[in-house]
Amino acid sequence: MSDSLAALGGQIEAACPDAVIGTAVAHGELRVDARRESLLALMRTLRDDPRFAFVQLMDLCGVDWPARPERFDVVYNLLAPVPNRRLRVVVATDEGMPVPSVVEVWPAAGWFEREAWDLYGILFEGNPDLRRILTDYGFEGHPLRKDFPLTGHVELRYDEEQKRVVYEPVKLTQEFRNFDFLSPWEGMTTLPGDEKVHRG
Repeated sequence: MSDSLAALGGQIEAACPDAVIGTAVAHGELRVDARRESLLALMRTLRDDPRFAFVQLMDLCGVDWPARPERFDVVYNLLAPVPNRRLRVVVATDEGMPVPSVVEVWPAAGWFEREAWDLYGILFEGNPDLRRILTDYGFEGHPLRKDFPLTGHVELRYDEEQKRVVYEPVKLTQEFRNFDFLSPWEGMTTLPGDEKVHRG
Protein backbone atom coordinates (compact mmCIF):
# COMPACT_ATOMS: atom_id res chain seq x y z
CA MET A 1 0.00 0.00 0.00
CA SER A 2 2.69 2.49 0.99
CA ASP A 3 4.70 1.62 -2.14
CA SER A 4 1.75 2.44 -4.39
CA LEU A 5 1.16 5.71 -2.49
CA ALA A 6 4.85 6.61 -2.82
CA ALA A 7 4.62 5.89 -6.56
CA LEU A 8 1.54 8.11 -6.80
CA GLY A 9 3.44 10.85 -4.99
CA GLY A 10 6.25 10.54 -7.51
CA GLN A 11 3.79 10.83 -10.40
CA ILE A 12 2.24 13.98 -8.89
CA GLU A 13 5.68 15.48 -8.33
CA ALA A 14 6.68 14.72 -11.93
CA ALA A 15 3.43 16.17 -13.29
CA CYS A 16 3.73 19.44 -11.29
CA PRO A 17 7.40 19.95 -10.41
CA ASP A 18 6.96 23.71 -9.87
CA ALA A 19 4.03 23.26 -7.47
CA VAL A 20 5.20 20.37 -5.27
CA ILE A 21 7.70 20.95 -2.48
CA GLY A 22 7.73 17.31 -1.40
CA THR A 23 5.66 14.20 -0.76
CA ALA A 24 5.49 11.78 2.17
CA VAL A 25 3.59 8.66 3.15
CA ALA A 26 2.64 8.47 6.82
CA HIS A 27 -0.02 6.42 8.62
CA GLY A 28 -1.16 4.93 5.33
CA GLU A 29 -1.86 8.33 3.75
CA LEU A 30 -0.12 10.36 1.04
CA ARG A 31 0.71 13.98 1.83
CA VAL A 32 1.79 16.53 -0.78
CA ASP A 33 3.34 19.80 0.40
CA ALA A 34 2.56 22.48 -2.18
CA ARG A 35 3.75 25.98 -3.02
CA ARG A 36 1.10 28.60 -2.35
CA GLU A 37 1.62 30.47 -5.62
CA SER A 38 1.19 27.29 -7.73
CA LEU A 39 -1.72 25.81 -5.79
CA LEU A 40 -4.43 26.34 -8.44
CA ALA A 41 -2.38 24.70 -11.21
CA LEU A 42 -1.69 21.71 -8.94
CA MET A 43 -5.34 21.34 -7.95
CA ARG A 44 -6.54 21.49 -11.56
CA THR A 45 -4.03 18.80 -12.53
CA LEU A 46 -5.08 16.59 -9.61
CA ARG A 47 -8.73 16.93 -10.64
CA ASP A 48 -8.45 16.74 -14.45
CA ASP A 49 -5.55 14.36 -15.11
CA PRO A 50 -7.04 10.84 -15.47
CA ARG A 51 -3.98 9.35 -13.72
CA PHE A 52 -5.07 11.13 -10.52
CA ALA A 53 -8.84 11.85 -10.84
CA PHE A 54 -9.18 13.58 -7.46
CA VAL A 55 -12.54 14.99 -8.45
CA GLN A 56 -13.91 15.54 -4.96
CA LEU A 57 -12.80 17.95 -2.26
CA MET A 58 -13.80 16.21 0.98
CA ASP A 59 -12.89 19.11 3.23
CA LEU A 60 -10.44 21.89 3.89
CA CYS A 61 -9.21 23.02 7.29
CA GLY A 62 -6.59 25.13 9.00
CA VAL A 63 -3.86 24.16 11.47
CA ASP A 64 -2.05 26.67 13.69
CA TRP A 65 1.69 26.36 14.43
CA PRO A 66 2.40 29.64 16.32
CA ALA A 67 6.16 29.04 16.62
CA ARG A 68 6.67 28.95 12.82
CA PRO A 69 7.12 32.09 10.67
CA GLU A 70 4.38 30.75 8.38
CA ARG A 71 2.19 29.74 11.27
CA PHE A 72 -0.77 28.26 9.38
CA ASP A 73 -1.22 25.14 7.28
CA VAL A 74 -4.20 24.90 4.96
CA VAL A 75 -5.03 21.20 4.56
CA TYR A 76 -7.04 19.94 1.56
CA ASN A 77 -8.40 16.39 1.77
CA LEU A 78 -9.15 15.06 -1.72
CA LEU A 79 -10.87 11.89 -2.90
CA ALA A 80 -10.58 9.97 -6.17
CA PRO A 81 -13.74 7.81 -6.00
CA VAL A 82 -13.02 5.42 -8.90
CA PRO A 83 -9.65 4.10 -7.69
CA ASN A 84 -10.82 4.94 -4.12
CA ARG A 85 -7.71 6.91 -3.16
CA ARG A 86 -7.28 9.81 -0.78
CA LEU A 87 -4.75 12.60 -0.87
CA ARG A 88 -3.81 15.35 1.56
CA VAL A 89 -2.44 18.57 0.08
CA VAL A 90 -0.86 21.02 2.55
CA VAL A 91 0.00 24.69 1.92
CA ALA A 92 1.76 26.91 4.47
CA THR A 93 0.96 30.60 4.95
CA ASP A 94 1.03 33.40 7.50
CA GLU A 95 -1.46 35.98 8.77
CA GLY A 96 -0.97 38.43 5.93
CA MET A 97 -0.31 36.29 2.86
CA PRO A 98 -3.50 35.02 1.19
CA VAL A 99 -3.86 31.52 -0.18
CA PRO A 100 -5.44 31.23 -3.66
CA SER A 101 -9.07 30.18 -3.37
CA VAL A 102 -9.92 26.84 -4.97
CA VAL A 103 -13.60 27.79 -5.44
CA GLU A 104 -13.20 27.76 -9.23
CA VAL A 105 -11.89 24.18 -9.03
CA TRP A 106 -14.34 22.93 -6.38
CA PRO A 107 -17.26 25.33 -5.72
CA ALA A 108 -17.94 23.65 -2.36
CA ALA A 109 -14.62 25.01 -1.08
CA GLY A 110 -16.24 28.40 -0.47
CA TRP A 111 -17.84 27.29 2.78
CA PHE A 112 -14.68 25.58 4.02
CA GLU A 113 -12.55 28.63 3.21
CA ARG A 114 -14.99 30.87 5.08
CA GLU A 115 -14.70 28.56 8.08
CA ALA A 116 -10.88 28.62 7.99
CA TRP A 117 -10.92 32.41 7.74
CA ASP A 118 -13.42 32.78 10.57
CA LEU A 119 -11.67 30.41 12.98
CA TYR A 120 -8.00 31.02 12.09
CA GLY A 121 -7.86 34.30 10.14
CA ILE A 122 -6.43 32.63 7.02
CA LEU A 123 -7.08 34.81 3.96
CA PHE A 124 -8.23 33.28 0.66
CA GLU A 125 -7.66 35.39 -2.44
CA GLY A 126 -10.50 35.04 -4.93
CA ASN A 127 -13.15 33.76 -2.53
CA PRO A 128 -16.31 35.65 -3.56
CA ASP A 129 -17.88 35.66 -0.08
CA LEU A 130 -15.26 35.70 2.68
CA ARG A 131 -17.47 36.47 5.70
CA ARG A 132 -17.78 34.97 9.15
CA ILE A 133 -19.71 31.72 9.14
CA LEU A 134 -19.49 30.19 12.64
CA THR A 135 -19.00 33.19 14.94
CA ASP A 136 -21.13 36.28 15.40
CA TYR A 137 -20.71 39.32 13.12
CA GLY A 138 -19.17 41.44 15.87
CA PHE A 139 -16.83 38.70 17.11
CA GLU A 140 -13.26 39.82 17.80
CA GLY A 141 -10.35 37.59 16.81
CA HIS A 142 -10.18 34.04 15.52
CA PRO A 143 -11.02 31.44 18.21
CA LEU A 144 -9.03 28.41 16.98
CA ARG A 145 -5.69 30.22 17.02
CA LYS A 146 -3.57 28.77 19.79
CA ASP A 147 -2.85 32.23 21.21
CA PHE A 148 -6.55 33.15 21.45
CA PRO A 149 -7.54 33.61 25.12
CA LEU A 150 -9.54 30.69 26.48
CA THR A 151 -12.22 33.00 27.85
CA GLY A 152 -12.43 35.19 24.75
CA HIS A 153 -12.38 38.98 24.66
CA VAL A 154 -16.04 39.72 25.32
CA GLU A 155 -18.91 37.88 26.94
CA LEU A 156 -22.52 37.79 25.93
CA ARG A 157 -25.43 38.06 28.37
CA TYR A 158 -29.05 39.12 28.48
CA ASP A 159 -29.52 42.45 30.28
CA GLU A 160 -32.81 42.49 32.17
CA GLU A 161 -32.86 46.30 32.40
CA GLN A 162 -32.20 46.92 28.70
CA LYS A 163 -34.29 43.89 27.66
CA ARG A 164 -31.71 42.84 25.09
CA VAL A 165 -28.50 40.88 24.62
CA VAL A 166 -25.35 42.90 25.43
CA TYR A 167 -21.62 42.36 24.94
CA GLU A 168 -19.25 43.19 27.79
CA PRO A 169 -15.51 42.76 28.34
CA VAL A 170 -14.76 39.48 30.08
CA LYS A 171 -14.46 39.85 33.85
CA LEU A 172 -13.06 36.87 35.71
CA THR A 173 -13.91 37.27 39.38
CA GLN A 174 -13.03 34.64 41.92
CA GLU A 175 -14.00 34.90 45.54
CA PHE A 176 -11.51 34.09 48.26
CA ARG A 177 -11.73 30.42 49.11
CA ASN A 178 -10.12 28.18 51.68
CA PHE A 179 -8.93 24.96 50.11
CA ASP A 180 -8.92 21.89 52.35
CA PHE A 181 -6.48 19.45 50.75
CA LEU A 182 -7.17 16.65 53.27
CA SER A 183 -8.92 13.73 51.65
CA PRO A 184 -12.25 13.01 53.36
CA TRP A 185 -11.22 9.33 53.56
CA GLU A 186 -7.94 9.92 55.43
CA GLY A 187 -9.55 11.10 58.69
CA MET A 188 -11.87 8.10 59.03
CA THR A 189 -10.83 5.10 61.08
CA THR A 190 -13.90 3.02 60.33
CA LEU A 191 -15.48 3.04 56.92
CA PRO A 192 -19.20 2.39 56.53
CA GLY A 193 -19.71 -1.37 56.42
CA ASP A 194 -16.56 -2.25 58.46
CA GLU A 195 -18.64 -2.99 61.54
CA LYS A 196 -20.02 -6.10 59.79
CA VAL A 197 -16.48 -7.49 59.34
CA HIS A 198 -15.49 -7.08 63.01
CA ARG A 199 -18.68 -8.66 64.36
CA GLY A 200 -17.42 -12.16 63.85
